[in-house]
Amino acid sequence: MRRVVRQSKFRHIFGQAVKYDQCYDDIRVSRVTWDSSFCAVNPKFVAIIIEASGGGAFLVLPLHKSGRIDKSYPTVCGHTGPVLDIDWCPHNDQVIASGSEDCTVMVWQIPENGLVTSMSEPVVVLEGHSKRVGIITWHPTARNVLLSAGCDNQIIIWNVGTGEAMISLEDMHPDVIYNVSWNRNGSLICTSCKDKSIRVIDPRKETIVAEKEKAHEGARPMRAIFLSNGDILTTGFSRMSERQLALWNTQNMEEPMTVNEMDTSNGVLLPFYDPDTNVVYLCGKGDSSIRYFEITDEAPYVHFLNTFVSKEPQRGMGYMPKRGLDVNKCEIARFYKLHERKCEPIVMTVPRKSDLFQDDLYPDTAGPDPALEAEEWFEGKNGDPILISLKNGYVPGKNREFKVVKKNILDSKVNKNTENSSPANKSASSTPSIKSEAKMEEILKEIKSLKDLISSQEKRIIKLEEQMSKVAI
Repeated sequence: MRRVVRQSKFRHIFGQAVKYDQCYDDIRVSRVTWDSSFCAVNPKFVAIIIEASGGGAFLVLPLHKSGRIDKSYPTVCGHTGPVLDIDWCPHNDQVIASGSEDCTVMVWQIPENGLVTSMSEPVVVLEGHSKRVGIITWHPTARNVLLSAGCDNQIIIWNVGTGEAMISLEDMHPDVIYNVSWNRNGSLICTSCKDKSIRVIDPRKETIVAEKEKAHEGARPMRAIFLSNGDILTTGFSRMSERQLALWNTQNMEEPMTVNEMDTSNGVLLPFYDPDTNVVYLCGKGDSSIRYFEITDEAPYVHFLNTFVSKEPQRGMGYMPKRGLDVNKCEIARFYKLHERKCEPIVMTVPRKSDLFQDDLYPDTAGPDPALEAEEWFEGKNGDPILISLKNGYVPGKNREFKVVKKNILDSKVNKNTENSSPANKSASSTPSIKSEAKMEEILKEIKSLKDLISSQEKRIIKLEEQMSKVAI
C-alpha cells in the first residue's frame, strides 16, 4: 500500500549556521546551573548572560557587531548576584528586563546604538521576591506589564511604568516554578512546576482555571507553552527518563491529545513556538540539535518535520521575533546558539525559486505596538496582538517607536520623582527635557551638598589642628 505523504510547505526547512565571521566570539557564557535560555534577541540587539565576578552581568550587542568581542566591552552590571533570565520588551526594542539571584528584577533602557560604557543604573528596580528570580516574561499585548517568578514559588505581575507589584500569586505552587507562558492575548498564563503539575491560571482573578497533575511522570524539569489556538504544548520526561512532547486541550486536561516519545538524553527541552506558522522548535540544553514539528488541528496533531544537527552542544538559545527576519531570503526562523565561548546564529529557511514575497510563509505577524495600556489590562480588558505585514520587510520606525519609548519608560522615572504616576501627565515631547532638567537639578544639588560637606570638614580639621597644637604646648 502506498504511503500518503502529508502535504506541508515546511517539510523542507533548511537550517544553516552562519559563517564564522558573523558569529559573536570570545564571550564567557554564564555557567549558572539554571534552565533558562541565557540569551534574548530582538531586531536590534542580542543579549547574552555572561560570567561576571562579584555580581551578575549580561552583554547587549547590536546585531551587526559580530566578530571577536573585546574583554573590556561594556556590560549591563547592576545586579549583585548572577543574572538568571533576561527578556526584551516586545513593544520597545531598547528595553530589557533581567531577573537575578539577588531577588530583584531590573528594567534597563539600552541606548539606541548600543552601550558605550557599562550600565549599572536600571530605569527601575522591582523588589518583592524573597528568593532568587529565575523567570522573566513580558505581557504580549499590554504595555509595561511584566511577570516574574521566583524560587519563593510566587509569581508577581508588575506595572513597570509605576514600579508597583499589582498581582501576587503566592499559594498556587507548592514547589519551584519551571516556566511561565502567556497565551496569545495575555489573558491567561500556564505554568509548569516541580510538583509535576501543569496549571492554567487567570492572573487577574487569581484563580486556577485548569490543572493537570503528573503531566509528565519523570522527575526532571518540564516546560509548558500556550499555542495560538489555546492548547498547551509541554515538554518533559517519562518515568523511564525518555524525553516527551505532549499536547493538551485546556477544556479537558484528563488525557493529552497526543504524546511523542523522543530520546533518552537528560537535557531540558526548551520549546520555541511560531504562532504564525504553527511550527515549534525544540532545543535541548546540552544537545547539538534543533528538532522541529508542525502542529495541526487534526490527529495526530504533532508532525515531526526535521532535525538541524551541528557538532557543538548548546548551552542556551535565543529566538528572533518574526519581524527581525530576512523575508527576501525566505527565512522563517533564526536562532542564536550559545557555545561555551561564542554565540552562533543559525538561520532556518524554506527555499523557494521565486524572488517574490511569499505570502503563505509570512502571514501578518505581531508588531511592536501594544494593544492596551497597563492600566487597561489590570482593569480587566483584553487585546489581541496588533498585526503588521512583512511584505517589504520590517523597518523599525525610528521616530514612531522611539517616541513611544521615551513616553513610556522614561516617563515612569519622572513620575516616580514627582510621586505622581497618573497617565494624564504623560506627554511624549516634554518628557526628555523634563528629565534632563530634573537630572541637572539633581546633579547641581549633589555638587552643592558636597561643597558644603567639604567646607564643614575643612573647618573641623582647622579646629582639630588648633586643639592639637594646644595639647602639644
